[in-house]
Amino acid sequence: MDTRPLHARLPVGRLARAAVRAAGDEAARWAGAAPVDPDPAAVTVAYTSERWMRLDDAPITAFAPLSGFFRTRDGWVRTHANYPHHARALRSALGIDAAGAAEASAAADDAERVRERLATLSTAHAEASITAAGGLCVAVVPAQHATDERLRASPAVSVTRIGEAAPRPGRASPADAPLRGIRVLDLTRVIAGPVATRTLALLGADVLRVDSPRLPEPAAQHLDTGHGKRSTLLDLDRPADRAVFRRLAADADAIVLGYRPAALTRLDLSPDALAALRPGVVIVRLSAWGESGGRGFDSLVQAASGISWIESTTADVPGALPAQALDHTAGYLLAAHTMATLRRRRAEGGSWLVETSLRRIAAELLGMPRARPGVDDLAPAPDPDRHLQRFTVGGRSVVTAAPAIAYAGAPPRFAAPREWGGDAPAWLPR
Repeated sequence: MDTRPLHARLPVGRLARAAVRAAGDEAARWAGAAPVDPDPAAVTVAYTSERWMRLDDAPITAFAPLSGFFRTRDGWVRTHANYPHHARALRSALGIDAAGAAEASAAADDAERVRERLATLSTAHAEASITAAGGLCVAVVPAQHATDERLRASPAVSVTRIGEAAPRPGRASPADAPLRGIRVLDLTRVIAGPVATRTLALLGADVLRVDSPRLPEPAAQHLDTGHGKRSTLLDLDRPADRAVFRRLAADADAIVLGYRPAALTRLDLSPDALAALRPGVVIVRLSAWGESGGRGFDSLVQAASGISWIESTTADVPGALPAQALDHTAGYLLAAHTMATLRRRRAEGGSWLVETSLRRIAAELLGMPRARPGVDDLAPAPDPDRHLQRFTVGGRSVVTAAPAIAYAGAPPRFAAPREWGGDAPAWLPR
């Protein structure tokens, strides 16, 4: 039976299949195998993984009560407060006392107080005050055609040579693990970056994710994208931990960065600094808005790019895509271009910067012909035995999406996720 889980006005299904196909095709080149079309049902489940995930047999909640659309005095804003520190900043900016609330997810009554307070503020004041307090809030605006055209003048994923190094010949690897021997440092959170590095881990890379012990990741979020990676904790504001990170970086083939450019520069971890430390490295950088932007998430970029009004089902209430499609698309495209650039390094040498932003992916989606209902959004109903996987991690039962990328001989299943922060900051032997 066919279903329409990616039904939208914009061609989300077409974009999703193209991104997953790009990653699969590049994996096929590494494996010396034939490319194949991805299974549409597998792509759908991967893009909507939060709907299918189970933690101890219970469904997960994708958004906390303080994350969402709120009406202002003269329009709408979208907030993101899934992380406790962002929820605290939002409450602080609005003068709301959180006493008695469950801070990890925010209480439903807090959401009502936020709703009441925002209704008294102008959109501009709400956005500015919450952002100044360290929270996340954007105005919901119409499509920005001039901005989209400017962004589409450059590739969806840019690849730039940033340093010189000798070519690095590869080694023979099996078709189901063509990236065996490749070392990847993962400094990303949430969805897009972790999807990219999860894909590289699926294909055999040694992926070591590095998180700050001061910024815990929600368990469901980590487990949904942590397959096949190891996870370690380093506080990069501490000189000793930063020295450990630099030792790891000095032996990495790729370093995937999801922190804001300004934060990386402050820590002396800019792409140029890392390329000087490790000539021949491939730096992969993802941001929400691009080089000069601040913090952001998929849902905020949808709101600030015009997508939310395009996807509205009523005249005056904004809507959203049926998946965090900007995140997932960025992840698969970054995986594809990381693999392509590592292959290029074999022949040409050099240090490289691979880069995109969620806003650039939004421009790509907005520039595509509108969706054809019943065509672009159609997919077979998922088969739980094929499209889902069950693991036990740290004594907890976990159900997640199975891999979506495909080529002849591709690995059909993920390795299990590992507990957050449970591994040593060291590479596995090659």
